[in-house]
Amino acid sequence: MWLVAFLCGNLIYPHLQQRMYQIFGANEAEDLYFATSSKKIGDGFEEQVNGFINKHPSTGLIIVDTLKRVRESTGEYSYSSDYDSVAKLKTIADNRNVSMLIVHHTRKQPSKDKFDMISGTNGLLGAADGAFVLSKKNRTDNEATLDITGRDQQDMRLKLTRDTDKLIWVLDSVETELWKKPPEPVLDEVAKLLTENTGLWTGTATELCKAINADMKPNALALKLNVNAGRLYDEYGIKYENTRSHEGRKISFTRESA
Repeated sequence: MWLVAFLCGNLIYPHLQQRMYQIFGANEAEDLYFATSSKKIGDGFEEQVNGFINKHPSTGLIIVDTLKRVRESTGEYSYSSDYDSVAKLKTIADNRNVSMLIVHHTRKQPSKDKFDMISGTNGLLGAADGAFVLSKKNRTDNEATLDITGRDQQDMRLKLTRDTDKLIWVLDSVETELWKKPPEPVLDEVAKLLTENTGLWTGTATELCKAINADMKPNALALKLNVNAGRLYDEYGIKYENTRSHEGRKISFTRESA
């Protein structure tokens, strides 16, 4: 299970953990951690996050509430400073292989483009991998629209209804077809290879190229597998490992589900 860490910059919520337990539907959550204070980006924040991940290496998601509480206090808010603030957070996420969700405010002024309502310049969105904007007509409404944009998926708009008992948003409809990853023939060939080898295979990237008749160089194949390791496991139940020993690099596949 991935660990979830909430960094609530300089804020203290007396009932926050109990409330989150209610949202997650459990009396206890061993993999849910809260920090009720944090340092600023460039002034100890990176060390705080890295220290937590070093102590909890299974961390998969970090939620920062809110950006204003952790960004540098330079007094300058321009495209450049907005971009730099998010880029520094993205660097942590990329280097430590975690997802980072940054909570930020929207403007009160309406806009045809929901993402123009994000407070600050578009440097924030330019540095991030994607953005979500949740909007309601009235503050007390239990119906909302979630607009989504990102580098790896097409834009979409989700219609949601709030479940007041479970404190979650329920999906009602999608205006844009959900983004689907394009087919990846290499993964299909790896799955066939494991079927022929009773769910286990080990060898070099060169040997793998020959085994699946891949029309690419071994290093390109290894890179493609590194990028698609999660997809290989999620869609095919195949665990991928790329290890180095005194004999050189070896690629290993293990089918963990039928």
